[in-house]
Amino acid sequence: MLNFEEEIVETASEAKPKLHLMPTPVAQANPANQPSVSGRVNVLDKRMINGQTDVNQLVPFKYHWAWDKYLAGCANHWMPQEISMSRDIAQWRDTNALSEDERLIIKRNLGFFTTADSLAANNIVLGTYRHITAPECRQYLLRQAFEEAIHTHAYQYIVESLGLDESEVFNAYQEIESIRDKDQFLIPFIETLTNPEFKTGTQEADQQLLRSLIVFACIMEGLFFYVGFVQILALGRQNKMQGAAEQYQYILRDESMHCNFGIDVINTIKLENPHLWTPAFREEIRALIQKGVELEYKYAEATMPRGVLGLNATMFKEYLRFIANRRCQQIGLDAIYQGATNPFPWMSEMIDLKKEKNFFETRVTEYQTGGALSWE
Repeated sequence: MLNFEEEIVETASEAKPKLHLMPTPVAQANPANQPSVSGRVNVLDKRMINGQTDVNQLVPFKYHWAWDKYLAGCANHWMPQEISMSRDIAQWRDTNALSEDERLIIKRNLGFFTTADSLAANNIVLGTYRHITAPECRQYLLRQAFEEAIHTHAYQYIVESLGLDESEVFNAYQEIESIRDKDQFLIPFIETLTNPEFKTGTQEADQQLLRSLIVFACIMEGLFFYVGFVQILALGRQNKMQGAAEQYQYILRDESMHCNFGIDVINTIKLENPHLWTPAFREEIRALIQKGVELEYKYAEATMPRGVLGLNATMFKEYLRFIANRRCQQIGLDAIYQGATNPFPWMSEMIDLKKEKNFFETRVTEYQTGGALSWE
């Protein structure tokens, strides 16, 4: 079973990820001793950024791992309303079923996530998609954007089901300091990519793009979501709010893939543009990751003023450092926090849906669309 922080699929290993940059076999894309036809895409000319080939021509593939992730995302399709919230509604209405600290965790989580996935979707649709010139990667980005919409739908579905104050939850990113600080950290990187006048092609601009991609893959999706995942899934482990916890489990699976894809894109850009990965740039990235750890730890303290669910904020300090080290290693940086360990090994079960019955025992098989589902 994969360790939760080793959820990276086959293409995103640690410091030297396995990137499928060459077609298989190359001869099929450009047969030996045969002249290329004028105007047709040569797979060897494809680039992750600043590509000169036609972005409308999906094949021949160069980045097979991106297409594989697109297919995996389609196979893992789910919709929030397929998951029953009846037990959650009963528990939420029962004044004795949940403590005030547990209720605070749920409301704060929804307050952050309802806008976080919208920020991610805007960053993809209005920013990242414009600057990535590999069509197979653009195909995955379209799938990812739809999944962000599904996640926002899931949070709205939970809020509506529980009868929460929608204005309170959806405005938390403006009113709750620990949530606002995380969003404010992200917004400048969104504005860089969504600025209509921003164009890649220079070292400065390409580093701006790479910096923003790292912030979103390694810090937002790879760090800022994890306190919330642990908290809600810990509730599910104790037979509380199981409908919400099941939706978070599917969201976790999607976000793990988003993080993996982003890391592969980052490493590919580095490989194709080694001049961008300067010592000064690397130090800047390390500082950003450290800032991300600080912000997420403050969020953990704000959402857990006292110990609850067998968790406390101090445990998250170690956990976030552990995850930050993983993210550094995955993009080729040295670990920042020496000796950090994982205090939540049970989270490995959350990413592993391939079992006869999932963790919350509400579905009898791994959830996949019919065309991809194996009954063996």
